[in-house]
Amino acid sequence: MLEFSLIAAFLVGLLGGGHCIGMCGGIVGAVTMTLPGDRPKFPFLIGYNIGRIGSYTLAGVMAGAVGASGFFLEHVLPVEKVLYGLASLMLVLLGLYLAGIWRVLTVLEVLGGKLWQRLQPLSRSLLPVKSVPQSLLLGAVWGWLPCGLVYSVLVAAIATASPMQGGLLMLAFGLGTLPTLLAMGMAAVRLKVLLQNSWFRRLSGLLIAGFGVAGLLSLL
Repeated sequence: MLEFSLIAAFLVGLLGGGHCIGMCGGIVGAVTMTLPGDRPKFPFLIGYNIGRIGSYTLAGVMAGAVGASGFFLEHVLPVEKVLYGLASLMLVLLGLYLAGIWRVLTVLEVLGGKLWQRLQPLSRSLLPVKSVPQSLLLGAVWGWLPCGLVYSVLVAAIATASPMQGGLLMLAFGLGTLPTLLAMGMAAVRLKVLLQNSWFRRLSGLLIAGFGVAGLLSLL
C-alpha cells in the first residue's frame, strides 16, 4: 500500500505542475531574475527546492506522528480504514480541484493563510537572493505556503500513522513538483504552456481523482 501511495503522491506533484506554476512561479522568478547575468541559476534553484521539499518532508513527519498518536480514537473506530478512506477522498477532491471542476480545497488554503501571514515577512526579508544558503532558507519558508495540493497529501500522510512513512510520502510529492519548478526557473516555456493547458490540467486532475476512487472502492 505504501508503494502505491508513494507513486500517487509523486504523480500528484508531477501532474499538479500547472498549480505549482501559479503558487510558486513568482518566487522562483524572484530567485533567478535578480541574479547578476553571469551567475549560474541552477545552484540557486536547487537550493530553493531542497529547502522547499525539506519543509514538505518535515510536515509529513509531523502529520504521520499525529496519525500514530491515537488521536483518532483507535479503540472506538477502525482507524486504519477511516484514515485510508479519508486520504482517498482527499485525492478525489484534489483531482476535481486540479481539473477545475470543484474548487472546494481553496477553503484549506484560506485556513492556512493565517500561518502564512506570519511567515510572509520572513520570506520578503530573504529577497533579493544573493547566495545559495539564502535560497535554501527561502525555499524552506516557502514550503509552508498555503496550498491545496500540499494539504491534501498531508491528510494522506496522517493516514500512514507513521512519522517515517508520512515523511516519505511528502518527499515523494515534493520530488514530483521538482521537474516543473526547475524547468520554470530555467525558462522552459514549452513545459509551462503544456502544464497550464486546460485539457492537460483536466485530464491530470481526473487521473488523480481516479486514484482516490480506486482507494475508496478497495474499502468496500
